[in-house]
Amino acid sequence: MKNVAVLGAGRIGRIHASNLAALPGVTLKYVSDPSAQFAAELAQRLGAQVATIADVFADKSIEAVAICSPTDTHSDLITRAAQAGKHIFCEKPVDLSVTRAQACVDAVKAAGVACMIGFQRRFDPTFGEAHARLARGEIGTPEMLVITSRDPGAPPVEYLKASGGIFRDMLIHDLDVFRWILCSGDGDEAAWISATGSVLTDPAIAAAGDFDSAAVTIRTQKGRLCQINTTRRAAYGYDQRFEVLGSAGLLQCGNHRPTEVVQWDAMGIRGDKPENFFLQRYAAAYRLEIAHFFECLQSGQPFKTTVADGVAAQKLADAAAESARSGQPVQF
Repeated sequence: MKNVAVLGAGRIGRIHASNLAALPGVTLKYVSDPSAQFAAELAQRLGAQVATIADVFADKSIEAVAICSPTDTHSDLITRAAQAGKHIFCEKPVDLSVTRAQACVDAVKAAGVACMIGFQRRFDPTFGEAHARLARGEIGTPEMLVITSRDPGAPPVEYLKASGGIFRDMLIHDLDVFRWILCSGDGDEAAWISATGSVLTDPAIAAAGDFDSAAVTIRTQKGRLCQINTTRRAAYGYDQRFEVLGSAGLLQCGNHRPTEVVQWDAMGIRGDKPENFFLQRYAAAYRLEIAHFFECLQSGQPFKTTVADGVAAQKLADAAAESARSGQPVQF
């Protein structure tokens, strides 16, 4: 039985805590959050105790922590957890600074603990099947990837001000998918990136110094191409699709919908809109990624998403932000 603590009782903390509490062989012992109310409500619901972060790190029975706190706390908590000898699951990103993120890599390595970063899209059953088919060579050599990633609405402006911007907050998932799908297996990496952004949905986002719509093009060292289009406003729901073109075929991953019923009648042909938001769209992925974390701790197998992957995605996000700011592509 492994004892674990969740650091952060907000939206993503509640997701991970609930999934942890349902895992066989895992005991959710502690919940920690600056909000006493959030921590108490979540702990009571899941049969855990409320504790301070210092108490969590001091408790030798705690083998692992799940870091679900705000982004600006991640690198500090990763470092402290590593020094306390705890294995670490941490939500993306590692940090908004590549330098601090790399310091986390060094701290984890020095402590000899395991650290997994929560890029949940790698655990989505649909995306995972596409990756498996690529690995089996079913469409030959991958050559081009097109990603569509659109939110139904923007988060509060106060959140955006501290988020690091659309490239580091929202597109970092798509940048990780780019590396996983187009570069996985043969050591290819990005060689060139160009990005641009606009504010098309809310002037307050511009006042916060951010974009709400963006387009990114990436060329890899082997000449493969990736295009990502994203917006924080899609009136029809949470739009998550990609297609990868290979030398012998094409793989498409479409949206998930609440049901697959399509109605045909005299008024037309109608089906459900895509899932409303990421909580619904990636519910299975969140369950599978936290199960993977503990399965790997048990077996000693490597994680699908490491702290090094977190640093690599952050470098891409930084380069995209720089390209959008300067109007010039960035070479690696």
